[in-house]
Amino acid sequence: MIGIKSYGAYIPYYRLSRSEIAKTWGGPALPGEKAVANQDEDSITMAVEAAFDCTRGIDGANIDGLFFASTTSPYKEKQCSTIIATVLDMGKEIRTADFADCLRAGTTALRAALDAVKAGSAKNILVTAADCRLAYPYSMLEQSLGDAAACFLIGDSDVAVEIEDCLSISYEITDVWRTDEDDFVREWEERWVITHGYSQNVEEAASAIMKRNGLSAKDFAKAVIYGPDPRSHAALVRRLGFEENQVQDTLFATIGNTGTPSAPLMLVAALEEAKAGDNILFASYGDGADAFILKVTEQIERIRERRGVKIHLASKALLPSYGKYLSFRKLVQLPPQALRGTGSATIMWRTKNWVLGCHASKCRKCGLITYPIQRVCYGCQAKDDYDEISLSREKGTLFTFSLDNIASGGINPPIIQSVVRFQGGTQFYCMMTDCDPKEVRVDMPVEMTLRRLHEEANFHNYFWKCRPPREGG
Repeated sequence: MIGIKSYGAYIPYYRLSRSEIAKTWGGPALPGEKAVANQDEDSITMAVEAAFDCTRGIDGANIDGLFFASTTSPYKEKQCSTIIATVLDMGKEIRTADFADCLRAGTTALRAALDAVKAGSAKNILVTAADCRLAYPYSMLEQSLGDAAACFLIGDSDVAVEIEDCLSISYEITDVWRTDEDDFVREWEERWVITHGYSQNVEEAASAIMKRNGLSAKDFAKAVIYGPDPRSHAALVRRLGFEENQVQDTLFATIGNTGTPSAPLMLVAALEEAKAGDNILFASYGDGADAFILKVTEQIERIRERRGVKIHLASKALLPSYGKYLSFRKLVQLPPQALRGTGSATIMWRTKNWVLGCHASKCRKCGLITYPIQRVCYGCQAKDDYDEISLSREKGTLFTFSLDNIASGGINPPIIQSVVRFQGGTQFYCMMTDCDPKEVRVDMPVEMTLRRLHEEANFHNYFWKCRPPREGG
């Protein structure tokens, strides 16, 4: 049996009300809000968060590969899956691959992982999907697009969701696209895009896979079908014969159309409520369509302890203004920050274990844990006698902090400089993110999160920050 062993998701802490966007431009507002990645987040950091959620209680050493799917990769020529695998402590002897340039890249990666496990070339592959797409300001698409990530572990044992069949359709159509020079998503006339792109392809793929397996809509507990907007999605599932109570919410009103992770994120939400024996029809769209028939097993109860969609939806804060969103996405010219980083490829390579992997050194003689890695132990002065351990998933408390209103350049003050204390006394100096500065206090619980610091030397520099735990509320 081959299928999904675990699932995970990530939705950014911040939301932007669509009425706030409409108020700025004076146009109509779509209902609800969209998820907005913080200014220090991108597709890599969101994929890392979803992967951490997916692999709770799972040893990364048992994972043979990592696939990363996104249309908004931070790099045009550099493999991002290797960065994510390094952060996850997955070692060197694994398969990594990036899937890009199509909104169904996530399900394409899922099929590739499925084929690899079927062929016996891998036993467990982690598939991550994340997007942070930009739409032209003042367009209705600007209100639609949201940011998020989803993740699945595909394997051949302890399967929670068996993948019984899959079918793909390739279809050339220029409906939604970006060229190499485009910052913003482009789309052709909406009715034509929906009629000849989305509706035609997804309906054909879903109908074909049901017919091939002798199934109809009544045989499924849930239909998890991508939809670019609620209206066209509702029309499609009705034509396929599904009742309203069988259809998984598109999450459009609460998160938005998240692109590559959109259909996978819907599937995570469905699996949070699924029961053993449920049949699920799962379909995505982009230059064609992918369709899957899934069957939930009793192993689903083993992986309930995930933040998934529910907890991330409950843990949020509204951006106070559309202007704040523009500053997050660098859509307005901003004054330079006083606090600027430097970039060095050689230093990044030399320090990647503690910079990306969040590794500390644990002295073999006295047990003292220090971060960053130290060749000489602070406690007993033993030299080069330590083991590396990761602090990335450790919970800590805020030992001390300061609020810096100058270094941010006045854009998003204050910067919260923090010292985190872990169990055993290990201290970690970093910045704090995703929080209200007025609520920061000594001894508050915090957790670590990988974030983008700066783009000096023309590449992306990542490091760890702390934040209040995303446990809802």
